[in-house]
Amino acid sequence: MAETFPQLLIERTREFGDVTALREKDYGIWRAISWNEYLTHVRYFCQGLVSLGLTPADTVAIIGDNRPEWIYAELAAQAAGAKSIGIYQDAVVKEMVYIVTHARVKFIVVEDQEQVDKIIEMWDDLTGVEKVIYYDPKGLRNYTEEYLMYFPEVEKLGEAYEREHRGWFEERVAQGREDDVAILSTTSGTTGYPKLAMITHKNLISMGHSLMEIDPLEPDDRFVSFLPLAWIGEQMMSFACSLQRGFTLNFPEKPETAVANIREIGPQSMFSPPRIWENLVSQVMVKMEDSSRLKKAVYDWAMKVGEEMADARFRKETPSFGLKVRYRLADWLIFAELRDHLGLRFLKRAYTGGAALGPDVFRFFHALGVNLKQIYGQTEASGISVVHRDGDVKFQTVGTPLPGTDVQIDGNGEILLKSEAIFKGYYGNEEATRETLVDGWLYSGDAGYFDEDGHLIVIDRAKDVMTLHDGTKFSPQFIENKLKFSPYIKEAVVFGGDWPFVTAMINIDMDNTGKWAENHQIAYTTYTDLAQKPEVYALVREQVERANEDLPSAARIRRFLLLHKELDADDAELTRTRKVRRGFVAQRYDDIVSALYSHNDYLDIESVITYQDGRTATIKTRLQIETMENGVE
Repeated sequence: MAETFPQLLIERTREFGDVTALREKDYGIWRAISWNEYLTHVRYFCQGLVSLGLTPADTVAIIGDNRPEWIYAELAAQAAGAKSIGIYQDAVVKEMVYIVTHARVKFIVVEDQEQVDKIIEMWDDLTGVEKVIYYDPKGLRNYTEEYLMYFPEVEKLGEAYEREHRGWFEERVAQGREDDVAILSTTSGTTGYPKLAMITHKNLISMGHSLMEIDPLEPDDRFVSFLPLAWIGEQMMSFACSLQRGFTLNFPEKPETAVANIREIGPQSMFSPPRIWENLVSQVMVKMEDSSRLKKAVYDWAMKVGEEMADARFRKETPSFGLKVRYRLADWLIFAELRDHLGLRFLKRAYTGGAALGPDVFRFFHALGVNLKQIYGQTEASGISVVHRDGDVKFQTVGTPLPGTDVQIDGNGEILLKSEAIFKGYYGNEEATRETLVDGWLYSGDAGYFDEDGHLIVIDRAKDVMTLHDGTKFSPQFIENKLKFSPYIKEAVVFGGDWPFVTAMINIDMDNTGKWAENHQIAYTTYTDLAQKPEVYALVREQVERANEDLPSAARIRRFLLLHKELDADDAELTRTRKVRRGFVAQRYDDIVSALYSHNDYLDIESVITYQDGRTATIKTRLQIETMENGVE
């Protein structure tokens, strides 16, 4: 029985041969790659790396968009007994230097000129790196650095190596064991630099097997790989599941065309973090704003019917005959077309994970007839530990444990996990490993509890759960998700634990709010200018009032302001998976937080912005502070 990813690749190739394994859109044409070709690329690249000096003790770093070469490079490293680490393509130089150095990387595989330029910039700070291998040669013809190599050149070395070492590849792959480290996966790093989780082949394969046991995919199903392969969630589907089930992986032409390419492929399964689902909702809502009065009326009627049907299913009630008829009409008029437009027409099931998804977004997709399910997991648990079952979806929960997974709640309310998918430890960080892994149990750092049906409810990160002065406990993440259901709000950070009431710092969605401003003939120049328009404040105030409606009185937002800039991962305000670094943000904007709890109606700020060419500029802005009814007393 196969114990490693390369062993699974050989198994699937024997099973499927010339059947399409991978498909990539290039210059507007979908290019198919068979299982035989897939294995050949992995074999040659693996042997090429070995001829250049790769050993089982080494690490191969991979940076770039989702491409077949990304897959080849990871499997090639593992076939040689080594491990790989994915680095987010938008990572800044400082972050990349830390990861490459900490992971003791010997070879770096990159996509294109942009990534090569980053490596050249940091080269003097790197130790141990011997070669940088690129697979998109555009713009690199005149680069003369000796450490640069073109991907096909490495494959040619591997082809030559095979002529002198017949059977070496198969022998080396057969030596792989399930407890070998397959990947180093960066944690979200909400408190600073990411830790590197050691994930074994057994961890990922067992997790994939458990997921496919309850939600099986077939070899003729399709999956679009468009989220960063550096993220454990994409590793989960693109490696752990695809290599076991043999379904086709499809790669978009570029990130900007992912939604259009998903519609072309029509996948049977889709896994995305909340921001993707939130963006899809925003697209629909903004498009409906521009529709005719008749279309709006039909849409509003259909959504009410859809939500009624979704709520009946959530309660596990049999819908009435009348509701079934109305829903079928709504589906024919609106929902089928919407699902097709969003690329969700053929979905058997869809997942969201990585952070909590707001209940309004969840209800929206179930109203459309999309079988969207919440998962709960962590990088340290190989991506997933708990998931909704078909027909047993409760939007306020994350479902029930996967087969073979034990979940407990300790005396402090922290979620503990145990399964074969739990990671081996943090690379080069024994202290953090001892704190997180105790007697085989993973201490998640999340607070939660089980409901009466055995569903797990995740409240928030344990350290982020806040207690107001009246003793009310609340989750800032829950309130933030309610705010982000609005198409005009991109990000929100809620404060309140150490203060007498709840406040919020809000980022507007530039595209949607800008379009709204244009439709209402409101002129603006920059993000900062648009965010401080009185009309925009009035618009966002409506969204805050809506979010406040069904919150307990003590947890309602009393004051808010619109931030003058977008929170950015490059400024360390967000992680690469767009989770807010709450502690860092509170510290960085402590003057804004203090102003929210003052009696002032505005705050004058001065900040330095950095342009892409490195130039800086100082901007002075007056931020308005909005007080809700029954706000500051």
